[in-house]
Amino acid sequence: MEDNRHSGHSVWSRRSRQEGDRDGDRRDRESRDGFPQGGGRRPGGFRDDGYRDGDYQDDGYRDGGRRGDGGRGDSRPGPGERRGARPQSRYARASKSYHERHTPREPFVEKGYVEHKGFSDFQLRLVYSILNDVLQNGRPLDQCYAYWFSKVKIDSLEQGFLTRQINAMLAKLSLYAHVSGLKRPSDSGNHVARIIFSYCAAQNFSLPELSGEEGFDRRGLRARLEEGMQDVLMREGCPHWLEESCAPLLKEAWPAERKALGEPARRFIRTNTLVGTRDELASLLAGEGVVTRSVKDIPTALEVTSNSAIFRTEAFRDGRFEQQDAGSQLIPAFLEVKPGMKVVDACAGAGGKTLQLAADLKGKGTIIALDTEQWKLADLRWRARRARAHNIETRLIDSTKVIKRLHGQADRVLIDAPCSGTGIVRRIPDSKWRDPRNRFRELKDLQQDLLRRYSLMAKPGGLVVYSTCSILPWENGEQVRAFIEAADGEFELLAERQILPSSGLDGFYMARMRRREAPAFDPDGMPPEDISVLPAPSNEELPGQADPGPSPAHPEGQGDGIARAGEDKLPEGQPIH
Repeated sequence: MEDNRHSGHSVWSRRSRQEGDRDGDRRDRESRDGFPQGGGRRPGGFRDDGYRDGDYQDDGYRDGGRRGDGGRGDSRPGPGERRGARPQSRYARASKSYHERHTPREPFVEKGYVEHKGFSDFQLRLVYSILNDVLQNGRPLDQCYAYWFSKVKIDSLEQGFLTRQINAMLAKLSLYAHVSGLKRPSDSGNHVARIIFSYCAAQNFSLPELSGEEGFDRRGLRARLEEGMQDVLMREGCPHWLEESCAPLLKEAWPAERKALGEPARRFIRTNTLVGTRDELASLLAGEGVVTRSVKDIPTALEVTSNSAIFRTEAFRDGRFEQQDAGSQLIPAFLEVKPGMKVVDACAGAGGKTLQLAADLKGKGTIIALDTEQWKLADLRWRARRARAHNIETRLIDSTKVIKRLHGQADRVLIDAPCSGTGIVRRIPDSKWRDPRNRFRELKDLQQDLLRRYSLMAKPGGLVVYSTCSILPWENGEQVRAFIEAADGEFELLAERQILPSSGLDGFYMARMRRREAPAFDPDGMPPEDISVLPAPSNEELPGQADPGPSPAHPEGQGDGIARAGEDKLPEGQPIH
């Protein structure tokens, strides 16, 4: 039986997938449309190694479909075959495919290519395959980049170009859905070819051939584009749920933040100070063709300004850096760890902040990384070995006893809580079009529960930092003040900081608290100096949220699909937690 799990999807016709492709009919359609047919189920074993920017190692044939497909991943005749002729042997086809794959391609020159051509036929097939996987099959964008880029042999410049175009389509999906004549962005999954066509028109690219979309009115395309650009939400790529959630709370500050969230995300890396300095890292990367610049007031951060495949560099293989937003790098520093301390990262995930804390400890002391997902902890252990961080102990939260055994043991506790992710939506252009408001009440209860239970791991006099990647007050300052009030004097707020997307970084919140030596009573009830007090959250319905009914019970740890501070999952050019 022919294995077409990895074949590219037909860009311009969906009937082949619905009715099934068979033998000659299938090849006739390919000859007519110029694109491979297929669409069988692809395996779920996507590479997901915690470095989610679409910049993945390319190992040639790895799971690349049939060996004789010339690296295309489809089932067209191989090199030298005539249509309808007897197929060559598998060995002969594979040999020619190997020769093709190892013949250097002409270098990709982005500027001239875009000005004169837009997408090549090969690039259109690849763009369609990735978008179809995201919009139709619902797979995370970072996994789709990892999967599809591992099937082709392209240089880093071309890969970066394609990634930026796909990110741009998804970032303003509501606009291109409108231009395509669709009622809502969620309809895009059934009309991926229209989205690509509309994007090409908006960018003045050469328009691709379009068939199988008979209901598409091309004549009104330019008028719909102008109409969409007049709508501020479409123009800035803002979903309605985000507008309705943020505008009432941020008030006059919201327009600037909405505009910032609609812009492309900057790309940052964090220097692993266990291995070398930031200047040394910048020099090594420059030698490998990666252009960087230092970030002011963040001593470990470098901004990558070139379109380079940073995960293919020797510096990355040596464990000299991690990709992490510069704003996210401020959170571990806020915890003020010192060598020799016992530190608990209570919501460690894949360990971006855990690794930074290990570097701050300079190899002295212990970090206990906790999470409810074993695969994340396994990923963390792998990353720790590469980063030469040998003082990290991982523990799976499989019962409440794991937390209780650590009560009063830690000098520092980081609670990087699950949140709405409103501060990092520009890094998750695929998922921002899914309305999360029905989970807001669950999130609110979960955050308060984590604060109440996990803070007890701090010893008297120890520090606790609560952080999110949200810009919504009810997840941030209001949660902290509700916790301190309920703690009845056992914790005091020392400092807090809100980073907004308009600063050029992602949106983050952090609050530093101290567990007092003994419960104290302040007769005046005055808050710490220079810290404004916001009202504690109520049980009333959250702004912009439909009533979801009773709040569901939530198990120990985090719910699937909920963002964590700095846990960015984006492709090339986008940092990861």
